[in-house]
Amino acid sequence: MTDIDNFKRAEVLTQALPYIQKYYNKIVVVKYGGNAMLNEDLKRQVMDDIILLGLIGVKVVVVHGGGPEISEVLGKFGKESVFIDGLRVTDRESAEIVQMVLAGKVNKNLVNLLQTKGGNAIGICGIDGRLIEAKRRDEVHGFVGEITRVNVKPIIDLLQNGYIPVVSTVGCDKEGNIYNINADTAAAYIAGEMKAERLMTLTDIAGVLRDVSDPSSLIKFMNVKEAKEMIRNGAVSGGMIPKIQCCIDAIELGVKRVTIIDGRVPHSLLIEMLTDEGAGTMIAANDE
Repeated sequence: MTDIDNFKRAEVLTQALPYIQKYYNKIVVVKYGGNAMLNEDLKRQVMDDIILLGLIGVKVVVVHGGGPEISEVLGKFGKESVFIDGLRVTDRESAEIVQMVLAGKVNKNLVNLLQTKGGNAIGICGIDGRLIEAKRRDEVHGFVGEITRVNVKPIIDLLQNGYIPVVSTVGCDKEGNIYNINADTAAAYIAGEMKAERLMTLTDIAGVLRDVSDPSSLIKFMNVKEAKEMIRNGAVSGGMIPKIQCCIDAIELGVKRVTIIDGRVPHSLLIEMLTDEGAGTMIAANDE
């Protein structure tokens, strides 16, 4: 390592100082999407980023999906994955499989990875402490839940005791029925209830594009009014609609800023939070 290399490293750290001060002791919810978790090397880098943020005083809460893993296990049980309006049609047996995959395999693998890298993590699901209460969304989707209440006390207790909470998005109702909860929606509600400083949504897209065929048309910032207009006029479509709607919901629930980040880019979390350049598309209540 040369002196120049050392100087550059020190300069990078110094430039990050204002952001470290800004986010010290603040809550940041990281929604980690199922498709963004498929590359094991990138997954390890995301865990490194989360641990580093914790070490500089950021209170990180991880909310994860696991769509590809659910589809794989459902297939092994001979059950076809069917999606309507971007949501998985879930019968009672499928809901039990979702619980097994999300609260079991996916959740514990992330916790284990965080801990092998020196983090202090505990995995919970929406059933624990009735963190996520839900009701049936509609008859078409079956046991897909619509969130009715979020109790973030279990998450707060973990944060206060120095843990990184890792939350899988399975919910329940007062009768004990289990529901598959959309991870973007769950992250928005959890971040809103906690009045988080930021919600960072890691997914497998670069962000919101003005032209879906042109990666250089990335929109780096928009306010809620502009985001709603893009949905209304059809400028975004398909799977981007629920993602942007969840960003809007999070802000209207009290989150200061939400960013859709490309989880395929190494250390995109740190780039977004600790540099001037940022990453992905940020949505805020207004232009400030």
